[in-house]
Amino acid sequence: MSESTEGRKDSSQKKTAATLAAAARSLSLGGHDDFNQGQVSLRLPGRAHMFIKGAMKGFDECVPTDIVTTPLDPADEPDPLAPPELPLHQAIYKSRPDVNAIVHSHAPNGLIFGATDLPLRPVSHDGAYFQGRLPKFTETSNTVLNLETANLVAKALGDNPALLLRNHGSVVVGKTIQHAVVFAHMLERACKLQLAAEQLNVDYHWSGRGDVAKKRDFVHSDLSVRSYWTYCLSQVRRRWPEVNGWKRP
Repeated sequence: MSESTEGRKDSSQKKTAATLAAAARSLSLGGHDDFNQGQVSLRLPGRAHMFIKGAMKGFDECVPTDIVTTPLDPADEPDPLAPPELPLHQAIYKSRPDVNAIVHSHAPNGLIFGATDLPLRPVSHDGAYFQGRLPKFTETSNTVLNLETANLVAKALGDNPALLLRNHGSVVVGKTIQHAVVFAHMLERACKLQLAAEQLNVDYHWSGRGDVAKKRDFVHSDLSVRSYWTYCLSQVRRRWPEVNGWKRP
């Protein structure tokens, strides 16, 4: 490999690490913190490795050097700082060729919603994205530490954009890191708003099938997601000005 090719590869990896670290900070602002638990990961086309937030740092303190590169194949030796729930990401990437980014967190509203038997209803624009495609994994509420359990989670996820892990948290997937993070924010908000509606002790309404389809076409379009991601990055930079000095996410 030539020196110039190596340089481009190194620059690309630094930019990817900066993007993932900024994504972690955004998740913190969205209420996804739980000590140093939870992960955000992404893979690049044609690579045998993924990038993932290391085990020792929380979303709120993540910097580019906290992003580790570790194999997609569970048979290969993982990076020593890869998180314990690495099998969860490996299993989903293997079963979903369309997925290039994953968010797993213990955000409180999603966790509480997953402890109920309520179906997610499109009370808000956010909820419209997940209606009818938010399964709940109930085999165990424990940390996903082995490939056997991870494969069960991937099977339960199916071709859906997200999954609630009963008494544990949520998993949100996307074709890009932008999609995974934006939809993780939307899921937490959708759960929060519906849980609030459930407390009203009166009947409440939600969007019909036609409106849900229109919202998915507009509110959740790729163009809209890019604009929401731009806002998320702006929010991160305002909260943590030092992010402006990173290789631009």
